[in-house]
Amino acid sequence: MEIKKILISQPEPANIEKSPYRNLVKEHKAQITFYKFFDVVGISASEFRKTKIHFHDYTAIIFNSKNSIDHFFRMLKELRGTVDEQWKYFCSTETIALYLQNYIQYRKRKVFFGTQMFADLVEVMNKHREENYLFPCSDEKQTEYIKMLDKAKLKYTKAPMYTSIPKDLTHLNIPETFDIIALFSPIGVRSLVKSYPNIKDSNVKVAAFGASTQAALKEQGITLTISAPTKVAPSMAMALENYVQGKPLVTTSKVESARQPRSTAAPVKKNKPVIANKEVYKQRMEEKKAQAAARRAERAAAKAKKEQDA
Repeated sequence: MEIKKILISQPEPANIEKSPYRNLVKEHKAQITFYKFFDVVGISASEFRKTKIHFHDYTAIIFNSKNSIDHFFRMLKELRGTVDEQWKYFCSTETIALYLQNYIQYRKRKVFFGTQMFADLVEVMNKHREENYLFPCSDEKQTEYIKMLDKAKLKYTKAPMYTSIPKDLTHLNIPETFDIIALFSPIGVRSLVKSYPNIKDSNVKVAAFGASTQAALKEQGITLTISAPTKVAPSMAMALENYVQGKPLVTTSKVESARQPRSTAAPVKKNKPVIANKEVYKQRMEEKKAQAAARRAERAAAKAKKEQDA
């Protein structure tokens, strides 16, 4: 397939050589333009107080983006709160978990993360059902994430801390300039449609990351050409590269495929969730061993008492 002009609806990376899109530029000579489709604006402290959320009522914090981390610690500072050393942090990916180093002493905290998708993080959280979770997020519905948390029946509170404002994109002349647009969120879809109401009638191919973004496209009647993440393309960069190379497209994302009926084939063994702090991991293993020993001792004592009574 001929090289395409691609618009990535994200900020330009500091170094394209170290970005996931380097192969598209170097090997496939793709012309890539980066432009974020919306601005993120923090909700004021006075507005947040109306939610009557008190940080120290919670034992764990959920982070699904760098924005959620930035605005959580911003709000904590504006409200003159302090970081609780006992807080546990649950991040959707390792990259987001490592971003916490900008605000806390990472190795001295209990940090957990999923492998790639938010659904992976929910699996980790299911092993910590006793926690009372706070979920810093945007003021959008967060339908995809909220549904997963509700389905898992976890105790959590949604805490809107920032809002997204669509940008005017008309100066980009998208239908005439680009062949592919890569979108990453529902707000990105809304920004595109606001500037180009007839974009669905153009020849521009649309790539979308995540089930919520793909659902937003469907709601607007826009055809999805490239989806991510999938089994063969876990990232947007890989999905675009496969498309440029003319490889067969897999239109079912990981999130969608998880909803399909289970196969009768032998189940594939899943990788265990990773605990970022090795010291915490060792401590948890020791705690589990101690708990198991205590249970054995209780059973032995109960058996002995029963025999004595008999």
